[in-house]
Amino acid sequence: MGGSSPCASCKLLRRRCTKDCIFAPFFPSDDPHKFAMVHKVFGASNVSKMLQELPVHQRADAVSSLVYEANARMRDPVYGCVGAISFLQNQVSQLQMQLAVAQTEILCIQMQQEPPSTDQQMQPDDKSFLMHNNLNGMPQLMNYGSSSNVAQEPLKSESLWT
Repeated sequence: MGGSSPCASCKLLRRRCTKDCIFAPFFPSDDPHKFAMVHKVFGASNVSKMLQELPVHQRADAVSSLVYEANARMRDPVYGCVGAISFLQNQVSQLQMQLAVAQTEILCIQMQQEPPSTDQQMQPDDKSFLMHNNLNGMPQLMNYGSSSNVAQEPLKSESLWT
């Protein structure tokens, strides 16, 4: 910016960084990798046009989104962010299934621990629990000693923000 060190975009594009450089506030010279990814995925011209069309107060959020998407595209060129979202949705589904299995196992244990009575009918609360959690169609899962029969994917510990 002016007399000081040029921003990361101007350094990469080998041009003079002016005081009104649209990239300077968002791509400082000490983080050149950030702009390099965005430039590689979207192109400097396209990013410049996008930022110029936005109000000043929304530009930082737009750059943050562009960096996130560029990082995701570098990791997964086909699916990008959609791949990460899909992975997380699948993980939520698996965890919901594990929770349902655990709740079913708890209910079975509670029912086994009740003293036997002459009219052993299911309590209305138990029926609503089974119907609410759609567990009537899952008797085969109740036969297992643990909930380890649900497939598990390892957690991705990588951050898409870096």
